[in-house]
Amino acid sequence: MKAHLITAILFLASIAEGHAIKGEKGNQKNASFDIVKADIKREKGFLEFTMIVSARAGAVRPTPVGKLVGAEVFSYVWPTSLDSSAVGFEDKQGVLALAVTSHPDFDDTPLFDENGDGRFDNDGNVWHSHWVVLVPDDTCGKGQLKVKDIPEGSKPKLPRTWPGLPLFIDSPGFQPVLSKNTVTVRVAIDGLDGLQDIKFDGVTAGLRVNSSVHSPLLCVINVKDIASGDLSLPGKAE
Repeated sequence: MKAHLITAILFLASIAEGHAIKGEKGNQKNASFDIVKADIKREKGFLEFTMIVSARAGAVRPTPVGKLVGAEVFSYVWPTSLDSSAVGFEDKQGVLALAVTSHPDFDDTPLFDENGDGRFDNDGNVWHSHWVVLVPDDTCGKGQLKVKDIPEGSKPKLPRTWPGLPLFIDSPGFQPVLSKNTVTVRVAIDGLDGLQDIKFDGVTAGLRVNSSVHSPLLCVINVKDIASGDLSLPGKAE
């Protein structure tokens, strides 16, 4: 009974600050991924995604391994209740999430030159944004998630800015801002569907390119912190 009461108190505390989620500070050793608050706000023409962590956001990036297999991805993620069709995928494909990622061993934003050096294929280490569809796959580890694979030979509906990987991933070019202990991404809502009553959560996680390099390709291997504690999506965009 006491445990249930504590859980209820923590849940109410998480949503007491408007419709944002207040995370439990100090439950993640790496303070750059220790979520203090996650939020999505509506502004004229935009959704503003915000995550506040205990220390400098983006200060820690993956160590390069020099190849695609085993390459690591660090990420700040907002899982949402939006249907996958809202951003141009087929409908009902899984959990649609906005992710801010860094991965020095590969580039998945072929339309953009984030580091400004005139090349479009060498800046995966620069923090950048994606829409991804997440689904469970025990191949990645019992109860773990992955970015949903596109089966070989299939031709699903995909966003115009799909980067060509066999994944339900989009590279829309929304530039994240990492300043002090805050990650912010402004997402244009023109053309987005299902914007009423958006529910969300906040997650920091590590992913890794699987040895098969397909089915699964990109597994979540290390969930660092979850704002709600249980991925219940208690936040609501205001």
